[in-house]
Amino acid sequence: MSDTRLVLDIATLRMKDVADVGGKNASLGEMISQLGGAGVRVPGGFATTAGAYRQFLAQGGLDRRVAGRLRGLDVSDVSALARAGAEIRSWILAQDFPRRLQQDIADAYRRLADGVGAYATFAVRSSATAEDLPDASFAGQQETVLNVRGLDHLNVAVKQVFASLYNDRAISYRAHQ
Repeated sequence: MSDTRLVLDIATLRMKDVADVGGKNASLGEMISQLGGAGVRVPGGFATTAGAYRQFLAQGGLDRRVAGRLRGLDVSDVSALARAGAEIRSWILAQDFPRRLQQDIADAYRRLADGVGAYATFAVRSSATAEDLPDASFAGQQETVLNVRGLDHLNVAVKQVFASLYNDRAISYRAHQ
């Protein structure tokens, strides 16, 4: 899959897509394809790709600012770790989505919302591309945002999940791995 595909319907995903959408998303796609015909209801949704995340961070050089902030950080210094994490998360929350990603998320949300009704609520959660590797476990480290209603709230929730990749625990874990 190329970085040009920013948002994908979960029903189209397979385990071969783990590097682009993470293990949870790929597994949901597999369940939809394998269990749907057997009458098992698996919730649908959409996934932003790793390429979308990279484009988001690259916009305006945020990726370089983050890397610079983390360079030389002593993760055993709890206060310094907390300050760095909070600063990076604030940058991510303040960053606008690239125009195409914003449009792709809006289109995917409208397709999903049209299928379930105007008052539906959604969950936004991480699906890290490395979390299912034998030597890594990111379980519970990233944010999950529940009861999201409306496109504006969805956009905020996606940024919250992106930002949670830089909570203190996640930064420390990556540094030690």
